[in-house]
Amino acid sequence: MILDLQAISPSERHSWLQQAVAPRPICLASTVDKAGNANLSPFSFFNLFSSTPPILIFSPSRRLRDHTTKHTLQNVLEVPEVVIHIVSYDRVHQTSLASCEYPKATDEFVKAGFTPVKATLVRPPMVKESRIKIECRVLEVKPLGTQGGAGNLVICEALCMHVDEDILDGHNEIDPRKLQQVARLGGNWYCKADEHSLFRVEKPNTTLGIGVDALPEHIRTSRILTGNDLGRLANSQQVPDIDPSFEDSRLKNIFQYYSIDPEEMQKELHLYAHELLRQEKTKDAWQVLLAL
Repeated sequence: MILDLQAISPSERHSWLQQAVAPRPICLASTVDKAGNANLSPFSFFNLFSSTPPILIFSPSRRLRDHTTKHTLQNVLEVPEVVIHIVSYDRVHQTSLASCEYPKATDEFVKAGFTPVKATLVRPPMVKESRIKIECRVLEVKPLGTQGGAGNLVICEALCMHVDEDILDGHNEIDPRKLQQVARLGGNWYCKADEHSLFRVEKPNTTLGIGVDALPEHIRTSRILTGNDLGRLANSQQVPDIDPSFEDSRLKNIFQYYSIDPEEMQKELHLYAHELLRQEKTKDAWQVLLAL
């Protein structure tokens, strides 16, 4: 299926792109107008784009139906300051409620049931219930068009972070299992980062992985090992040596029962290595694979 994004309607294009480019982190943005009236609204066109300088960008798009702009955009043009709150699962429905298009004079803090508290460096109030609050100065607002769906990049410099200590781990870092951030997909779909969806990927930040092309042929061409399996193995600095001290009862059983059929033995060894790699036991998986 090929979609010509220039040929379909703006609403169709909006829907397809939101479903495809997902999940997207959500920010709950607090702003004020020049009269000091607060506005609170969530945005999933949002992310971190630099740490030095610390830059966050979110985009209040023009409404598809009539091309009008949102109160948040109007506010940051009048008062170039914002508090960005990271949305967690325990507040996602309140956050969604703040996206309702209430009249300009309406206080979304009241409508969504959030408690406003004074920020330390900027004029917009903070959401007391949010576990991460980031006070920001708006550096630039870059419009991307005037049609419905056109974004307006609000480029923000982060000045100060407020972090709830209850979401920290033993190393004084944010524990995603405690924070349980939510992200936006298409339509009414969201996802939650918790112990059921989180996983680790060891990054080759300081050393180079050998690459899939350097894996032994029987591993590289395996019909059992997955792309993730090959990626784990190829992230090693080198193909390890066989460890004579490595002992494993299942490995012994495989050799005992399949020694007369090399193809079946390779299949069983690859199946076992696949299980070990899913358990993040890469060193053991290597020893199983090198036993051929």
